[in-house]
Amino acid sequence: MSVVAASRSETTKVFTTSSWWILAIVLALYVGSLAAGMSWLFGAISTGQLTGDTAGAPPVDASSLPLTMFSIATSVGYVFPLLVGTLMVTNEFRHQTLTPTFLATPKRGVALTGKLVAAILVGVLYGVVALVAVVGPSAGVLASFGIATTLDDSETWMFLARSLLALVLWTIIGVGVGALVRNQVAAIVIVLAFTQFIEPILRVAGGFVDWLNEVTRFLPGAASDALAGRSFYSSLGGPAAVDTGALEWWQGGLVLLAFAIVFTLLGQLFSWRRDVT
Repeated sequence: MSVVAASRSETTKVFTTSSWWILAIVLALYVGSLAAGMSWLFGAISTGQLTGDTAGAPPVDASSLPLTMFSIATSVGYVFPLLVGTLMVTNEFRHQTLTPTFLATPKRGVALTGKLVAAILVGVLYGVVALVAVVGPSAGVLASFGIATTLDDSETWMFLARSLLALVLWTIIGVGVGALVRNQVAAIVIVLAFTQFIEPILRVAGGFVDWLNEVTRFLPGAASDALAGRSFYSSLGGPAAVDTGALEWWQGGLVLLAFAIVFTLLGQLFSWRRDVT
């Protein structure tokens, strides 16, 4: 079977199950509601319409609010394409559907390449869903406060394009993780533990320890923020605050791509070639 045929087969597998659209809906609702709520809160603060006790709130610059709110798609939503990429592989190990796949495509490298191509398509879809779900509510809420949405600025569209690229790379990383960690439960636990606990804690600690900061800026989440060019958390002084300028956007992209390549190669070498049953 050719790479084109394998890619078509893998894409069909993804879109004939319900997990992809369930996760897409959850992604849209999650980041969309968060973007709308945060846009209202900080829009109200920046325009003086929220006059309660905001002494503990981070300073708000109205001109930077649009990109900060738009960055929710990558800073928060990246875990969804990462998960769907992981499930694209671990579902097959769990349900033993890789057996007929490998019988039809004996060259396992071709099968994995087809899955990576399918992951790119899925990543683009999830990226568009995340960005539309974030940009629409954020722009609408900010505009209601009289804050410019900057959607007529070319830099904003470059930021959105880089964000889309970051989400696609996260999907590819998910495929690599799924190929390396065949057990679905273990893979999901590892993904959630690292992205929601381990890396955020390390990045916070890096803000206090110089040598650790030199390391944490090369972590995948930090690289993703650098690639996009803005982090929702760091812009508002949140729990994962980090200087995203530590890496240039293209450096962040290369680091994230390196993670995708390394995980995929490790999966190919140590897991993908093993017997399925």
